[in-house]
Amino acid sequence: MLAVALLAVLLLGACSSSSTPGTVADANNDGAYVNAGNVTYQMQISRELNQYNNEDMEYLAGVRSTAVGPDQLWYGVFLWAKNQTHAPQMTTDSFDIIDTQGNVYYPVPVDASVNPYAWTPQLLQPRDTEPAAGSMASFGPTQGGVVLFRLNNSVYSNRPLTLQIRLPGETKIAATISLDL
Repeated sequence: MLAVALLAVLLLGACSSSSTPGTVADANNDGAYVNAGNVTYQMQISRELNQYNNEDMEYLAGVRSTAVGPDQLWYGVFLWAKNQTHAPQMTTDSFDIIDTQGNVYYPVPVDASVNPYAWTPQLLQPRDTEPAAGSMASFGPTQGGVVLFRLNNSVYSNRPLTLQIRLPGETKIAATISLDL
């Protein structure tokens, strides 16, 4: 019995993966935390969006044109952030997605005055979160602010995708998250 228990522990240990700080290394990422500078980010969920679905239409509000080409799709990355420090910290709006072929996708601008779910950089006071407690996005189904991307359908062949997070005003990548598409 002890041998079976020891074998089970060894097998379960072999299934775990390690990652460096600021990186989530696999697609089982929903809910994982990464540190980008002094702000902790959590990807609540990421998924393809359907512009004709009632819920998804709300996430696309405030986009100049919601039309996508026959070889494109909408993709939403829903993020939450927290200032874990004792001083005010700025969240970022510097994100991109890269696929295994090196194709880089940048966020589509979203008018936050029209879309209450839109991710917008905020100055967070100590222990504050984005989306702010009590906001529409914090009570929404994803409990995160949406960073919206228009991707080519080829991303399905070029997985995994990686969300890259940069600090405000910097070009160096501060954290990455592998996306589940």
